[in-house]
Amino acid sequence: MAACMSENGSDKKLEFFLKVPFPSEREATIALQSLSPDPEPRKGGITKNLDVSGQTLSVRWTADEARILRVSVSSFLDHLSLVMETMDAFGPPVSQ
Repeated sequence: MAACMSENGSDKKLEFFLKVPFPSEREATIALQSLSPDPEPRKGGITKNLDVSGQTLSVRWTADEARILRVSVSSFLDHLSLVMETMDAFGPPVSQ
């Protein structure tokens, strides 16, 4: 897992990037589908973009405030942990 936080140029937005490797592209896609339906609860101030490339789930946050960013990332990591524990408990996905 790799992460990076930066301040985005003149508009002073904070950005946080997270890359999570999975054993297979199918498992990365399952994680994406499980985590995508949750929109950010707060209107404005933060955006979250998820994408899968090969076996890697990538997430990018952009926020106006560090506190909002921290809460969103923390909540996402809790959900990600649950998704990974569930996939681990049921074993590798069956091919379709």
